[in-house]
Amino acid sequence: MIRNIIFIFFAALLVSCNNKSKLEKEIEQIPVEFELIRFDQKFASVTPETLPALKAEYPFLFPQRFHDSIWVQRINDTIQHELNREVEKEFPDFSSEEDQLQSLFQHLKYYFPSFEAPTVITVTSEVDYKNKVLLADDYLFISLDTYLGKNHEFYLGIQTYLKKNFERNQILPDVAAEYAKKYIPQPESKTFLAHMLYYGKILYLKDILLPQTPDAVKIGYTAEEYTWAVENEEQIWKYFVERQVLFNSDTELYSRFLYPAPFSKFYLELDNESPAMLGQYIGWEIIRQYMSREKVSIREMLVTDAETIFNKANYKPRK
Repeated sequence: MIRNIIFIFFAALLVSCNNKSKLEKEIEQIPVEFELIRFDQKFASVTPETLPALKAEYPFLFPQRFHDSIWVQRINDTIQHELNREVEKEFPDFSSEEDQLQSLFQHLKYYFPSFEAPTVITVTSEVDYKNKVLLADDYLFISLDTYLGKNHEFYLGIQTYLKKNFERNQILPDVAAEYAKKYIPQPESKTFLAHMLYYGKILYLKDILLPQTPDAVKIGYTAEEYTWAVENEEQIWKYFVERQVLFNSDTELYSRFLYPAPFSKFYLELDNESPAMLGQYIGWEIIRQYMSREKVSIREMLVTDAETIFNKANYKPRK
């Protein structure tokens, strides 16, 4: 009897793996073409004399409100020269990321058939870490000087909790997050639950758009932080329930449990041990359990309100 159960378990597991590989093989066949422009390299090699030609080739990257003298000043700026050197040192080749973007765009096309791949443009932005990735019309801008590694000297003075994700492996999750925000409506309710599940939807989209990416990287945790969240999931949920925060509309809860920070703020001794954004983590797990229970499409889930999802998910934390 036990041998039969074991056989059935592994047979089911094998079928599941085969189904997954079949889906991924289908997605791999989706035709998606896009142009990648290493504008960071082009600007690094421009001179005052060749600037007019570069402007003519990429006029949308040179706002008319800025006189040429501004660009010439930037061309000659020693800090810009350092940015150019360090970016070229870290990203002499971008083919790996280009392949990953190709796969991401294929997944987007599969789940959202109206998706059109953008022109991808890599730039430097004087370490504008609030805009590491930007979607604008048909363009996707990636600021490579915000992905040089958390210990890079350029990031001295920036809080540790921010620069821990200034890593090369965060480019794709950041791009996926920007696209997720395009497809997920902003919550109409101000409740903590509504905003928690909004971020949960973003993370769930990363699950399906980036199937090879580790969960810790998707949420921007270290391996240790993700382990902490998993091991303490039941206690986090117990706190939320006992303190009746789920349907609370106090926006302070967002900064305590949803936004990047040094840690989550339970106002308990464990605070310094905890990673930030534990509300996002719980929202992610609720969405996962909802999708495992309900036979709904991805797009249906994205527009379903938080209370409906919460009631149907019958969420149970890991113990």
